Amino acid sequence: MTNLFSRIKQTISADFHEVLDKKEQKNPIAMLNQYLRDCEREVEKVRKLVERQNLLKEEFVREYHQASNLAEKRKAQAAVAEKAGEAELLEFANREHQQFQDRADNLKVSLGKVTEDLSNLEQKYEEMKHRLKDMYIKRMELMGRENVARATHRMNQVVDSSKAEHSYTRFNEMESYLDRLEHQVNTAYHRDTIDSRIAVLEKEMHQTEEKTHSLSQ
Repeated sequence: MTNLFSRIKQTISADFHEVLDKKEQKNPIAMLNQYLRDCEREVEKVRKLVERQNLLKEEFVREYHQASNLAEKRKAQAAVAEKAGEAELLEFANREHQQFQDRADNLKVSLGKVTEDLSNLEQKYEEMKHRLKDMYIKRMELMGRENVARATHRMNQVVDSSKAEHSYTRFNEMESYLDRLEHQVNTAYHRDTIDSRIAVLEKEMHQTEEKTHSLSQ
């Protein structure tokens, strides 16, 4: 687990562009995603260990209280047997009291160790969750840089000299097409205008001829 976090730390601490230049790390986001999945699995394992340790602690607590209570019970029973003069019962009660007391003492030591181990596990678990969260944030930062790098690359392609020349050629073609279209429209307009004017002149000339002919008669 230590080696895993060390590898992740090295990866996410490297400069984004330096990482891109490395042959074995052409896709840092994919690598980081893989590391994150590995860490998620490790964190989940630790979480389950914390749960098991907590259940174990609860079991030790129950056993300790049970042994302590039985030790106190046998101690009280030994006092009654001694007062009643029952030597056999007194011996049995004292023997049982000692056994339960020894068990309670051992359980108390074990409970202390289990509690300490649980505390250490919980601290490590919280630390791992914080590191995992930091790596999620680092992944977002890397994704943002990657998006900017891709966008910059695309913009550079757009303004590339060959691309620009192609765009310029297309613009000239479109401009020429519009000029031709305008010429055609203007020609059609002038043609229609001439036809209309000639028709008017012919009509006026025809009317003049008719008037002249009427006056001559």
